Amino acid sequence: MKTDTIFYRLFQSFPSIFFELIHQPPETANAYQFASVEVKQLAFRIDGVFLPTSNAASPIYFVEVQFQPDKKLYSRLFAEIFLYLDKTELTNNWQGVVVYPRRGIDVGETERYAELLASGRVSRIYLDELDAGETQSIGIGTVKLVIEPESTAVAKTRELIELAKQQIASEVTQKEFLKLIETIVVYKFPQKSREEIEKMFGLTELKQTKVYQEAKEEGKLETIPFMLNSGITVEQIAAGLGLDVELVRSLAAQVNAHQKKD
Repeated sequence: MKTDTIFYRLFQSFPSIFFELIHQPPETANAYQFASVEVKQLAFRIDGVFLPTSNAASPIYFVEVQFQPDKKLYSRLFAEIFLYLDKTELTNNWQGVVVYPRRGIDVGETERYAELLASGRVSRIYLDELDAGETQSIGIGTVKLVIEPESTAVAKTRELIELAKQQIASEVTQKEFLKLIETIVVYKFPQKSREEIEKMFGLTELKQTKVYQEAKEEGKLETIPFMLNSGITVEQIAAGLGLDVELVRSLAAQVNAHQKKD
């Protein structure tokens, strides 16, 4: 899974995290909808946009997650923003937000866009520079987990899991949050199976999630090895069974590991 996909999934499920990143009250998310917008006349899509749901005075936020050096980032970003503003019927003001893992990745050519970048319209966030105090937030802590060194990622994940249990009252929301944390950990440790990851944490969060229990009750999990051996892709299995792609992928990895042993 690509890093930007993880972030967009985080923002989709928990938009309050985005507003914490830009130093806005988390409750601001209640007035926004996170979406992928398309400029139909030009057939291009912007993946991360926070659109105001009602207040015409609230700005549109354009979000770019950039984990690879890209000299043309700003030319592309501003081209997309201005094309969208030209084609949309919305009259709201706008803000741009670019999320980097660290400052060294920010290599985009800026000379032609210096005035825009200095105007306050565009915020550049470097995850490794977030204040220590901010990481006490479970939302910011989850975002920073993506760049956490492997040597400390396990301890940090355990800490976030405990915080989620303590701070999130809704069981449904809590399980969704834990599921996102698990997705990040799977991304960080691609060489490990879901079973190995569970042992790292000394718990079985996956088996406590609603999607796993429902899949187990319906007998879906037992069909996955057969479908894999039949040449069906992970994505096709997930779509056909109505399961999360990461869950199917982790089970596929376990199947492959057992076959190698045999």
